Amino acid sequence: MYKQHSRYIDLTTDYGFKRIFGRETHKNLLIAFLNDLFQGRKTIKDLTYNQNEHQGDIAEQGTVIFDLACTAEDGSQFIIEIQCSHQENFKERTIYYGSKLISDQAPKGNRKTWRYAISEVYVIAIMDGFRFSERTDYLHNICLCDRKTGEIFYDKLDFIYVELLNFNKTEDQLKTDLERWLFVLKNITTLEALSPYLRTPIFEELFNSAEYSRLNREEKNMYDVSLKRKWDEYSVLTSAETRGRREGIQIGLQQGMQQGLQQGLKNTAKNMLEHGVDIQFISDMVGLPVDEIKKLMN
Repeated sequence: MYKQHSRYIDLTTDYGFKRIFGRETHKNLLIAFLNDLFQGRKTIKDLTYNQNEHQGDIAEQGTVIFDLACTAEDGSQFIIEIQCSHQENFKERTIYYGSKLISDQAPKGNRKTWRYAISEVYVIAIMDGFRFSERTDYLHNICLCDRKTGEIFYDKLDFIYVELLNFNKTEDQLKTDLERWLFVLKNITTLEALSPYLRTPIFEELFNSAEYSRLNREEKNMYDVSLKRKWDEYSVLTSAETRGRREGIQIGLQQGMQQGLQQGLKNTAKNMLEHGVDIQFISDMVGLPVDEIKKLMN
């Protein structure tokens, strides 16, 4: 059962992402978002949507990938791949496509003359519904560097991961345009109107384009399919996390039996606490008083 449609479409669905960022008529929105994401490192003046979109390369659904040829204000040119990525093998997928963008630059012949003049490549992944690591950062910038010293080895291949689950600012806490973009990407379906904190020409255009009521029947059907796909994937992910929690509880019980009884019960309670199990439930399961279990939390 799916919720009634919100006023604005979900921008992290494959259709919503394409509608806002994948159209020539809206490329100013994409340029603005990317420039804010680069935070002064690059300033894009213009971009071209290359036709070799990779979605058909592998049998995956729900992954939208754009291949962009960008021109900076200083005249330099570089390549960006941007994708709204889901969880399965996402690191490997970004590495694969980043490498492909490099290998595709090689001419068919006469590589000696070419001399491996590789353009800069940036792979940008918008991550919704899963986390990059145990860290709490919402923005990760990854490059090739020396493992021992941290010195950058090659600065023309960058991976930028945007972790929406870790972005938790409210509207009144937004200070930069990048924060406003991430807030909109994560929360637009919960908004009823454009708030004063977002009232700029670029966001007015975005919200106007993202209104569900502006879609025709065919577009609504396409959006509904992508929205259902997203929620189905979320349901699978949630079920996997639930299974993991149950397995963690079982492991805790087994470990407790192998140790001394009293210490084993305490270890079992600790394991269950780490998996977010309710204190009263733990008390009922292992037979320890609630007060003693609360002490274990420290």
